[in-house]
Amino acid sequence: MSFADLLLMELHGMEKSKQKNMDIIKALLKELESEFITTKKFLALVPVDKFDWAPHEKSMKLKSLASHIAELPEWVSLALTTDGLDFETAPYQEKKVENNEDLLKLLEESYEKGKSELAQSNVEDFDNQWILRNGEHILGDLTKYEMMRIAFSQTIHHRAQLGVYLRILNIPIPGSYGPSADEPGF
Repeated sequence: MSFADLLLMELHGMEKSKQKNMDIIKALLKELESEFITTKKFLALVPVDKFDWAPHEKSMKLKSLASHIAELPEWVSLALTTDGLDFETAPYQEKKVENNEDLLKLLEESYEKGKSELAQSNVEDFDNQWILRNGEHILGDLTKYEMMRIAFSQTIHHRAQLGVYLRILNIPIPGSYGPSADEPGF
Protein backbone atom coordinates (compact mmCIF):
# COMPACT_ATOMS: atom_id res chain seq x y z
CA MET A 1 0.00 0.00 0.00
CA SER A 2 1.41 3.38 -0.97
CA PHE A 3 1.78 6.43 1.23
CA ALA A 4 -0.98 8.13 -0.79
CA ASP A 5 -3.33 5.20 -0.10
CA LEU A 6 -2.58 5.37 3.62
CA LEU A 7 -3.13 9.11 3.63
CA LEU A 8 -6.46 8.72 1.81
CA MET A 9 -7.54 6.07 4.33
CA GLU A 10 -6.62 8.37 7.21
CA LEU A 11 -8.49 11.30 5.67
CA HIS A 12 -11.51 9.09 5.01
CA GLY A 13 -11.47 7.92 8.66
CA MET A 14 -11.23 11.52 9.87
CA GLU A 15 -14.14 12.51 7.66
CA LYS A 16 -16.27 9.62 8.96
CA SER A 17 -15.41 10.61 12.54
CA LYS A 18 -16.30 14.24 11.82
CA GLN A 19 -19.61 13.15 10.28
CA LYS A 20 -20.41 10.97 13.31
CA ASN A 21 -19.72 13.92 15.63
CA MET A 22 -21.97 16.17 13.56
CA ASP A 23 -24.70 13.52 13.66
CA ILE A 24 -24.62 13.57 17.48
CA ILE A 25 -24.99 17.35 17.55
CA LYS A 26 -27.79 17.20 14.97
CA ALA A 27 -29.61 14.58 17.05
CA LEU A 28 -29.26 16.67 20.22
CA LEU A 29 -30.49 19.78 18.39
CA LYS A 30 -33.50 17.86 17.09
CA GLU A 31 -34.29 16.61 20.61
CA LEU A 32 -33.86 20.09 22.10
CA GLU A 33 -36.27 21.51 19.52
CA SER A 34 -38.83 18.77 20.14
CA GLU A 35 -38.75 19.35 23.91
CA PHE A 36 -39.02 23.11 23.33
CA ILE A 37 -42.16 22.69 21.19
CA THR A 38 -43.80 20.42 23.76
CA THR A 39 -42.81 22.61 26.69
CA LYS A 40 -44.22 25.67 24.95
CA LYS A 41 -47.65 24.00 24.79
CA PHE A 42 -47.57 23.32 28.54
CA LEU A 43 -46.35 26.75 29.61
CA ALA A 44 -49.02 28.47 27.52
CA LEU A 45 -51.64 26.81 29.75
CA VAL A 46 -50.25 27.91 33.13
CA PRO A 47 -53.02 29.88 34.87
CA VAL A 48 -51.61 33.19 36.12
CA ASP A 49 -54.26 33.42 38.83
CA LYS A 50 -52.81 30.19 40.32
CA PHE A 51 -49.13 31.26 40.30
CA ASP A 52 -48.98 30.99 44.11
CA TRP A 53 -50.71 27.59 44.22
CA ALA A 54 -49.02 24.26 44.95
CA PRO A 55 -50.66 20.83 45.32
CA HIS A 56 -48.78 20.12 48.55
CA GLU A 57 -46.80 22.08 51.13
CA LYS A 58 -43.57 20.42 49.98
CA SER A 59 -44.27 21.15 46.31
CA MET A 60 -42.98 24.12 44.35
CA LYS A 61 -45.42 26.94 43.70
CA LEU A 62 -46.81 26.84 40.16
CA LYS A 63 -44.99 30.04 39.14
CA SER A 64 -41.64 28.75 40.41
CA LEU A 65 -42.07 25.43 38.66
CA ALA A 66 -43.10 27.04 35.36
CA SER A 67 -40.27 29.59 35.36
CA HIS A 68 -37.72 26.88 36.18
CA ILE A 69 -38.99 24.77 33.27
CA ALA A 70 -38.72 27.80 30.99
CA GLU A 71 -35.06 28.38 31.86
CA LEU A 72 -33.83 24.78 31.58
CA PRO A 73 -32.88 24.81 27.85
CA GLU A 74 -30.28 27.46 28.72
CA TRP A 75 -28.60 24.91 30.97
CA VAL A 76 -27.34 23.29 27.76
CA SER A 77 -25.43 26.53 27.16
CA LEU A 78 -24.28 26.56 30.78
CA ALA A 79 -22.92 23.03 30.40
CA LEU A 80 -21.02 23.91 27.24
CA THR A 81 -19.62 27.32 28.21
CA THR A 82 -18.58 26.73 31.83
CA ASP A 83 -16.77 24.11 33.88
CA GLY A 84 -19.47 24.02 36.55
CA LEU A 85 -21.80 25.90 38.83
CA ASP A 86 -21.31 26.73 42.51
CA PHE A 87 -24.53 27.66 44.31
CA GLU A 88 -22.47 29.15 47.15
CA THR A 89 -20.98 31.83 44.88
CA ALA A 90 -23.88 31.98 42.40
CA PRO A 91 -27.08 31.28 44.37
CA TYR A 92 -30.11 30.34 42.32
CA GLN A 93 -32.41 33.27 41.62
CA GLU A 94 -35.80 32.61 40.17
CA LYS A 95 -36.47 34.43 36.93
CA LYS A 96 -39.08 37.15 37.13
CA VAL A 97 -42.29 36.32 35.29
CA GLU A 98 -45.65 38.01 35.60
CA ASN A 99 -47.73 36.22 32.96
CA ASN A 100 -47.74 33.56 30.24
CA GLU A 101 -46.09 35.89 27.75
CA ASP A 102 -43.16 36.28 30.17
CA LEU A 103 -42.95 32.50 30.59
CA LEU A 104 -42.96 31.92 26.84
CA LYS A 105 -40.42 34.69 26.24
CA LEU A 106 -38.13 33.20 28.91
CA LEU A 107 -38.50 29.76 27.31
CA GLU A 108 -37.75 31.08 23.82
CA GLU A 109 -34.69 33.04 24.97
CA SER A 110 -33.44 30.04 26.95
CA TYR A 111 -33.99 27.73 23.99
CA GLU A 112 -32.17 30.06 21.58
CA LYS A 113 -29.14 30.27 23.92
CA GLY A 114 -29.01 26.50 24.36
CA LYS A 115 -29.51 25.85 20.66
CA SER A 116 -26.89 28.38 19.62
CA GLU A 117 -24.19 26.99 21.91
CA LEU A 118 -25.02 23.40 20.99
CA ALA A 119 -24.89 24.17 17.25
CA GLN A 120 -21.41 25.69 17.69
CA SER A 121 -20.12 23.01 20.05
CA ASN A 122 -17.37 20.46 19.48
CA VAL A 123 -18.08 16.87 20.41
CA GLU A 124 -14.48 16.60 21.59
CA ASP A 125 -15.41 18.91 24.51
CA PHE A 126 -18.36 16.75 25.64
CA ASP A 127 -16.10 14.59 27.83
CA ASN A 128 -14.66 17.59 29.71
CA GLN A 129 -15.45 17.73 33.41
CA TRP A 130 -18.38 19.80 34.71
CA ILE A 131 -18.97 20.12 38.46
CA LEU A 132 -22.15 21.14 40.26
CA ARG A 133 -21.44 22.17 43.83
CA ASN A 134 -22.52 24.13 46.83
CA GLY A 135 -19.21 25.34 48.19
CA GLU A 136 -17.12 22.33 49.13
CA HIS A 137 -20.11 19.96 48.83
CA ILE A 138 -20.01 18.31 45.39
CA LEU A 139 -23.53 17.72 44.09
CA GLY A 140 -22.41 16.27 40.77
CA ASP A 141 -19.08 15.45 39.13
CA LEU A 142 -20.14 15.11 35.52
CA THR A 143 -19.04 15.53 31.94
CA LYS A 144 -20.40 18.41 29.89
CA TYR A 145 -22.41 15.85 27.93
CA GLU A 146 -23.90 14.39 31.11
CA MET A 147 -24.87 17.87 32.26
CA MET A 148 -26.61 18.52 28.94
CA ARG A 149 -28.52 15.24 29.32
CA ILE A 150 -29.54 16.29 32.84
CA ALA A 151 -30.89 19.57 31.44
CA PHE A 152 -32.99 17.57 28.96
CA SER A 153 -34.13 15.16 31.67
CA GLN A 154 -34.97 17.97 34.08
CA THR A 155 -37.15 19.59 31.42
CA ILE A 156 -39.08 16.35 30.94
CA HIS A 157 -39.29 15.64 34.67
CA HIS A 158 -40.53 19.09 35.67
CA ARG A 159 -42.88 19.31 32.68
CA ALA A 160 -44.48 16.07 33.92
CA GLN A 161 -44.87 17.70 37.34
CA LEU A 162 -46.51 20.67 35.63
CA GLY A 163 -48.86 18.23 33.88
CA VAL A 164 -49.95 16.90 37.28
CA TYR A 165 -50.52 20.44 38.52
CA LEU A 166 -52.61 21.24 35.45
CA ARG A 167 -54.59 17.99 35.82
CA ILE A 168 -55.40 18.79 39.47
CA LEU A 169 -56.51 22.27 38.36
CA ASN A 170 -58.79 20.65 35.76
CA ILE A 171 -56.87 22.09 32.81
CA PRO A 172 -56.72 19.76 29.78
CA ILE A 173 -53.22 18.39 29.21
CA PRO A 174 -51.55 18.62 25.80
CA GLY A 175 -49.82 15.59 24.37
CA SER A 176 -46.10 15.17 24.89
CA TYR A 177 -44.99 12.09 22.95
CA GLY A 178 -48.34 11.36 21.42
CA PRO A 179 -51.90 12.42 22.24
CA SER A 180 -53.09 12.93 25.80
CA ALA A 181 -56.36 11.62 27.17
CA ASP A 182 -57.72 15.17 26.82
CA GLU A 183 -57.18 15.41 23.09
CA PRO A 184 -59.95 14.54 20.63
CA GLY A 185 -59.65 11.15 19.06
CA PHE A 186 -57.59 9.60 21.84
